[in-house]
Amino acid sequence: MQNQQQSIQGILSIAALVCLAIGWFNLFSPEINHLLSRKVFYVLIGASFFIQAPLLTNKNFMYAMYAAAGICVLGAFLPDSSNLSALKTIGLLAGIILSMSNRSRNR
Repeated sequence: MQNQQQSIQGILSIAALVCLAIGWFNLFSPEINHLLSRKVFYVLIGASFFIQAPLLTNKNFMYAMYAAAGICVLGAFLPDSSNLSALKTIGLLAGIILSMSNRSRNR
Protein backbone atom coordinates (compact mmCIF):
# COMPACT_ATOMS: atom_id res chain seq x y z
CA MET A 1 0.00 0.00 0.00
CA GLN A 2 2.83 2.40 0.83
CA ASN A 3 4.51 1.75 -2.52
CA GLN A 4 1.23 2.49 -4.31
CA GLN A 5 0.88 5.80 -2.44
CA GLN A 6 4.46 6.73 -3.29
CA SER A 7 3.85 5.90 -6.95
CA ILE A 8 0.72 8.05 -7.09
CA GLN A 9 2.53 10.87 -5.32
CA GLY A 10 5.41 10.65 -7.79
CA ILE A 11 3.05 10.75 -10.78
CA LEU A 12 1.27 13.81 -9.36
CA SER A 13 4.59 15.55 -8.74
CA ILE A 14 5.81 14.87 -12.28
CA ALA A 15 2.49 16.10 -13.72
CA ALA A 16 2.84 19.27 -11.64
CA LEU A 17 6.36 19.85 -12.97
CA VAL A 18 5.10 19.37 -16.54
CA CYS A 19 2.41 22.01 -15.90
CA LEU A 20 5.02 24.40 -14.53
CA ALA A 21 7.33 23.83 -17.50
CA ILE A 22 4.49 24.43 -19.97
CA GLY A 23 3.82 27.76 -18.27
CA TRP A 24 7.47 28.76 -18.32
CA PHE A 25 8.05 27.94 -21.97
CA ASN A 26 4.72 29.39 -23.16
CA LEU A 27 3.78 26.34 -25.20
CA PHE A 28 0.09 27.25 -25.43
CA SER A 29 -2.05 30.37 -25.37
CA PRO A 30 -1.47 32.79 -22.46
CA GLU A 31 -4.74 31.75 -20.81
CA ILE A 32 -3.86 28.04 -20.85
CA ASN A 33 -0.27 28.72 -19.73
CA HIS A 34 -1.62 30.77 -16.81
CA LEU A 35 -4.14 28.09 -15.88
CA LEU A 36 -1.55 25.29 -15.95
CA SER A 37 1.32 27.07 -14.22
CA ARG A 38 -0.62 29.07 -11.64
CA LYS A 39 -3.65 26.95 -10.87
CA VAL A 40 -3.29 23.30 -11.91
CA PHE A 41 0.32 23.18 -10.69
CA TYR A 42 -0.66 24.11 -7.12
CA VAL A 43 -3.67 21.79 -7.10
CA LEU A 44 -1.47 18.86 -8.20
CA ILE A 45 1.21 19.72 -5.65
CA GLY A 46 -1.46 20.00 -2.94
CA ALA A 47 -2.82 16.58 -3.92
CA SER A 48 0.72 15.19 -3.82
CA PHE A 49 1.25 16.58 -0.32
CA PHE A 50 -2.12 15.16 0.77
CA ILE A 51 -1.12 11.69 -0.39
CA GLN A 52 2.33 12.02 1.19
CA ALA A 53 1.00 13.11 4.60
CA PRO A 54 0.07 9.64 5.94
CA LEU A 55 3.57 8.42 5.04
CA LEU A 56 5.25 10.86 7.44
CA THR A 57 6.58 9.27 10.60
CA ASN A 58 5.88 12.18 12.96
CA LYS A 59 2.15 12.84 13.56
CA ASN A 60 2.77 16.57 14.01
CA PHE A 61 4.43 16.67 10.59
CA MET A 62 1.52 14.71 9.16
CA TYR A 63 -1.02 17.32 10.29
CA ALA A 64 1.25 20.13 9.10
CA MET A 65 1.52 18.42 5.69
CA TYR A 66 -2.28 18.24 5.47
CA ALA A 67 -2.37 21.97 6.26
CA ALA A 68 0.27 22.70 3.59
CA ALA A 69 -1.76 20.68 1.06
CA GLY A 70 -4.92 22.58 1.92
CA ILE A 71 -3.15 25.93 1.69
CA CYS A 72 -1.75 25.04 -1.76
CA VAL A 73 -5.15 24.05 -3.09
CA LEU A 74 -6.94 27.00 -1.48
CA GLY A 75 -4.32 29.44 -2.73
CA ALA A 76 -4.67 28.12 -6.28
CA PHE A 77 -8.27 29.31 -6.39
CA LEU A 78 -7.61 32.78 -5.00
CA PRO A 79 -7.29 35.57 -7.57
CA ASP A 80 -3.70 36.48 -8.45
CA SER A 81 -4.40 40.14 -7.75
CA SER A 82 -5.34 39.44 -4.14
CA ASN A 83 -2.85 39.83 -1.29
CA LEU A 84 -3.67 36.28 -0.20
CA SER A 85 -2.36 34.72 -3.42
CA ALA A 86 1.02 34.29 -1.69
CA LEU A 87 -0.61 31.59 0.44
CA LYS A 88 -0.05 29.02 -2.28
CA THR A 89 3.69 29.71 -2.26
CA ILE A 90 3.80 29.48 1.53
CA GLY A 91 1.98 26.14 1.36
CA LEU A 92 4.40 24.92 -1.30
CA LEU A 93 7.47 25.88 0.74
CA ALA A 94 6.03 24.39 3.93
CA GLY A 95 5.28 21.12 2.14
CA ILE A 96 8.76 20.93 0.67
CA ILE A 97 10.38 21.60 4.05
CA LEU A 98 8.19 18.97 5.73
CA SER A 99 8.95 16.49 2.97
CA MET A 100 12.69 17.06 3.29
CA SER A 101 12.58 16.79 7.08
CA ASN A 102 11.05 13.31 6.79
CA ARG A 103 14.00 11.95 4.78
CA SER A 104 15.97 9.16 6.37
CA ARG A 105 19.22 10.29 7.97
CA ASN A 106 20.80 6.86 7.50
CA ARG A 107 21.46 7.17 3.77
